[in-house]
Amino acid sequence: MNLNLQNKKLLGINGLGRIGKLLLWNQIHLRNFEGIIVNCGREVGKTMDDLIQVIETDSTYGNLHKFLFGCVGRKAEIKILDPTQQLLEIEGIPVKILRTARDPKDINWQAEGVRIVADCTGNFVDPNLMPDGGKPCLRGHLAAGAVKVITSAPFKSKSGPIDQNPDAITMIYGINHDEYDPQKHNVISAASCTTTGLAHMIKPLLENEATSKIMTACMTTIHAATNTQSILDSVPKTGASDLRKSRSLMNNIILSTTGAAKALMQVISEIKSVGFMADSVRIPTNTVSLIILNATFQTGLDDKNEAIVNRALLNKVFKDASETTQKDLLIYTERQNVSVDMIGSQAAVTIEAHETDTKTGFIPVPREALEAAGIKNGLDVKVPVTHAKIFGWYDNELGSYVNCLSRLISHVDKNTP
Repeated sequence: MNLNLQNKKLLGINGLGRIGKLLLWNQIHLRNFEGIIVNCGREVGKTMDDLIQVIETDSTYGNLHKFLFGCVGRKAEIKILDPTQQLLEIEGIPVKILRTARDPKDINWQAEGVRIVADCTGNFVDPNLMPDGGKPCLRGHLAAGAVKVITSAPFKSKSGPIDQNPDAITMIYGINHDEYDPQKHNVISAASCTTTGLAHMIKPLLENEATSKIMTACMTTIHAATNTQSILDSVPKTGASDLRKSRSLMNNIILSTTGAAKALMQVISEIKSVGFMADSVRIPTNTVSLIILNATFQTGLDDKNEAIVNRALLNKVFKDASETTQKDLLIYTERQNVSVDMIGSQAAVTIEAHETDTKTGFIPVPREALEAAGIKNGLDVKVPVTHAKIFGWYDNELGSYVNCLSRLISHVDKNTP
């Protein structure tokens, strides 16, 4: 190990893609670690200057110095400390680049002095695969010497239930991060950007007595483009089930899927009893997405025979949460926003309160059904039900998701002996 990294608290990052690079930016800003080891698994460009340019620039968020210091601030200082080891110093933080290993078990984290690894490749998401099974896997980081590994993607598995191993857990900062047990949990999923925003929308509703009785719910995320899509139309991969993912992201609104509903159940257990559906619509923008949450509530009536669950109550629930239990993670705004207004917003979700809407209807319950249940009052009964539509913005890259990921990493680091 280079002398500049000896005896320092280090973070390992596997992958320098969208989340990996932006997590590096975020950590340079936060300075929670004394050094960072980034595994690219291959050479980047031809020279160290090429690598520096990749780290320093971004088509969505501008240059690194703009992120760190603002438009009129100074330029970020990046030094090459050792070109043979690809060791940089970015604003005083040593950053070492690894170039050879693609399989997590071959990344020698132990020799590098790394305990906590964030896997940001999106390629290793099965918590059940073992490093001796012949396939590169998430647990390979542990075999390579890491103590904890956090993936920036939801768990998925073809080998069995994702909860079959007790040391694997899905956590979202501000939702269930307090469930982290350093003696038990070694493999952690930070869920997805959409699940993170959705969970922070659902949490205050469940914590309020009047809005906790959710009968059914569904969400659609109007989602910015990602690198899993094709720039131009391409031929689908062998066995592809969704042909739309190979259509041009620049020219289309594309219906897609999301695992947000399933992942939500892993962090908020109460959702398992709610009929919940989720889908995604991809649009040709580079970041910031919008959750449209539709929920049906059982509601009581006030002394004016009006529904207790209404627009005013819902907005109050979110406003109160933004000022107390979810301060800085949920933002409440009554302004009329557009997506670019949310670029860089570090809240998990921003409630667009101006658009919150509700309608209450009455479901008739026949006397026969009441009598079958042992209720014989001779009256027709109508049950009040309120349908609500709630809008929540989230920056699916640097702002909302990477910020929550960083806070989760910091929580795991501080609570790991």
